[in-house]
Amino acid sequence: MSQFFQIHPDNPQLRLIRQAAQIIQSGGIVALPTDACYALVARLDDKNAVDRLRRIRGIDDKHHLTLLCRDLSEIAQYSRVDNRQYRLLKAATPGAYTFILEATKEVPRRLSHPSRKTIGLRVPDNAIAQALLEELGEPLLGTTLILPDGEHPLSDPEEIRDGLEKVIDLIIDGGACQLEPTTIIDLSGSEPILVRQGLGDAAPFGL
Repeated sequence: MSQFFQIHPDNPQLRLIRQAAQIIQSGGIVALPTDACYALVARLDDKNAVDRLRRIRGIDDKHHLTLLCRDLSEIAQYSRVDNRQYRLLKAATPGAYTFILEATKEVPRRLSHPSRKTIGLRVPDNAIAQALLEELGEPLLGTTLILPDGEHPLSDPEEIRDGLEKVIDLIIDGGACQLEPTTIIDLSGSEPILVRQGLGDAAPFGL
């Protein structure tokens, strides 16, 4: 059975954040609020946890997972960012965007796209997510929380509890999130490409 933490959305309780970090470090899967919808997250370099996460979501290894990063400098550690990309990223982070960029060697090969060697990255504008990332000191690997038989992301902690309390390790109740996922923008080529229109405005990227 999942643990269920009620964490304040603006002033996260450090005691609960530390307990959540310990669950992740022990191989746990966590439902985490973000500035878009809820996400399922696991430790970046824990292969067993990542395999579990994919099974829970019903996705294969061709589906991009996303690195949730603390800030732009962490994005630059895990992806190759030139001056043009940096300016675009700086104007849009933190925010409800996921960016596809060329992965560096810091990213385990099994996590980047098998043919393109790209990875999705984002900086969530959410106090709970940021507090957890700060406590862990490394990015989290995540995916939008959509159940295999569902069409829409889950944004209500009680609904998440009903659907997942027997298969994940922790549900963080940070209140209801947005109903839309992030906007996905591919910055790995010469021009930005809109992959998915979500919560983030694509206009600043000329899209």
